[in-house]
Amino acid sequence: MKLGELLRELPVLQVGADGASEILSLAYNSGEVRPGTLFFAIQGEKADGHVYVPRALERGAVAVVSERAAPPELAGCWIQVPAIRRALADAGRALFDHPEQHLQLIGITGTNGKTTTSYLVESVLQAAGVPCGVFGTIEYRMGGRTKTATNTTPESIDLLSYFAELVKAGGKVAVMEVSSHSLAQERVWGFHFAVAVFTNLTQDHLDYHKDFEHYFQAKRRLFEGLGAPPPDWAVINTDDPWGVRLLELPYAHRLTYGLNGDAQVVPKQVGSSPSGTQAVIATPAGKLQISSALLGRANLANILAAIATGVAMGISNAKIEEGVANLQAVPGRFERIDEGQPFLVVVDYAHTDDALKNVLKTARELTRHRLMVLFGCGGERDRTKRPRMGEAAGALADFVVLTSDNPRSEDPLLIMADALVGLQRTGKPYLAEVDRGIAIRKALEEAREGDVVVLAGKGHETYQVLKDGKIDFDDREVARRVLREMGYGRS
Repeated sequence: MKLGELLRELPVLQVGADGASEILSLAYNSGEVRPGTLFFAIQGEKADGHVYVPRALERGAVAVVSERAAPPELAGCWIQVPAIRRALADAGRALFDHPEQHLQLIGITGTNGKTTTSYLVESVLQAAGVPCGVFGTIEYRMGGRTKTATNTTPESIDLLSYFAELVKAGGKVAVMEVSSHSLAQERVWGFHFAVAVFTNLTQDHLDYHKDFEHYFQAKRRLFEGLGAPPPDWAVINTDDPWGVRLLELPYAHRLTYGLNGDAQVVPKQVGSSPSGTQAVIATPAGKLQISSALLGRANLANILAAIATGVAMGISNAKIEEGVANLQAVPGRFERIDEGQPFLVVVDYAHTDDALKNVLKTARELTRHRLMVLFGCGGERDRTKRPRMGEAAGALADFVVLTSDNPRSEDPLLIMADALVGLQRTGKPYLAEVDRGIAIRKALEEAREGDVVVLAGKGHETYQVLKDGKIDFDDREVARRVLREMGYGRS
């Protein structure tokens, strides 16, 4: 595509580059530039893409796109735009020939439950014979290829590239987790969603959004439409007061769901056992008989969100029931670690106080003796949630192991001290150990028959982020190794 053709697809303030130049690719990372690339210089939270302009030009970039005016020495290869990420998305659509128009997009946003809901929706679509891709916190799946996720919601040109791959493989639907960061940063600018789902809003990411209102306003953008018309369907959890506020917006179609009240998708009968959840769910399309391997009220809410999405997509009740039943587990979400030990060990991604409460309430239902939890708080993230997490752990567990969880550049002992403030308020017995591997060992060695041990915070993650970078670390593998060394798992 010629640069001049591409520029007709986006608003520009100033063009100094040659419109006849051939554009072969787009990049916002100078390391991905090759001859024929149009480079987008983005001012990020921690890095400024303008610093890498010389490198991009050395590697063969045709021109640079920026919100800033052209430096005099680069006037001949500079394009100024009013909004860089909007320009990136518009250019991506043009270069990839609008693959999003060949897909129905399902966007799921909220603090907790996005990943599990996306897996449930995928399972429902698969049961209905609808080929789909999934893009979220754990991985991106398109056609026959799976890629480990780098962000919950990728940048627009990455998404468009994945969408093009999915369309080529015969995909009809893309199920996406849409993070508040991606909405605030307009990474999904111009994407029209067939269905937008709101799960809940609890304290998280306030280091970025500063307060709850700004956090909510970022989520709200998915339902208003971000450079595109509003979603065809809005699926909203009305158990959540922030969800109720979303009802103020005008929608072409909407479905509400919840465990309580007068939601349109609501459980009428619920039963649970260590093997899963059974429920009768009332919907505008009739009643569904649900059997799921997923446990707890939080997962029941996720199931309701998936059911409502299925109804909005016109999928039959029988296929929705089949899809919910088919999903046996989600990586790192109440994932059981079984080496034949006489106590239950569960790994979960819970890293907010609300998510921690939910997983501990679920675990309590399976506990015959003591409920134990290991957790930590992330560095360079919302500091105000640390004592809240400590208090949640102490309030709901019988024994707490406080440790480290992705401290990044912060001192892990100081992070733990913040969490300890809330934990000590509860008066529950606890153990503090900064080394997460040693902490997991101590937690498992403390466990006895009938106990439940929850290893919270990392879930599916296979690394620890320390001051000097990432190291390999997987709670699941560490737990399995420790249990084997304790004498379990041997024939």
